Amino acid sequence: QVQLVESGGGSVQPGGSLRLSCTAPRIIFSISSVGWYRQSPGKQRELVAGITSSGSTNYADTVKGRFTISRDNAKNTVYLQMNSLKPEDTAVYYCKIRPGWGDDYWGQGTQVSVSS
Repeated sequence: QVQLVESGGGSVQPGGSLRLSCTAPRIIFSISSVGWYRQSPGKQRELVAGITSSGSTNYADTVKGRFTISRDNAKNTVYLQMNSLKPEDTAVYYCKIRPGWGDDYWGQGTQVSVSS
């Protein structure tokens, strides 16, 4: 079915930066909204940032001013640029694609670890 490919996770020190990528099939990418979610052990999965097919964005209050979501339609890819990372940003990050018909498709997740 629809498979999403995530990359860009890793381990960084507080204050560092990472850029996550999520690539979707071309046939649905241009008509899809994309969200980045994260989940830590024992915690509920939460929306970090989202972007619509037209480029409108929204962010969780905890990441505003530090994270930037963007999309490159030519590459069928959405990015999450994460700057000024904090230990509390540590989580598995998932991208979710929602095309116009309303189904949700999830990536496999990528680990982001922020520690000294």
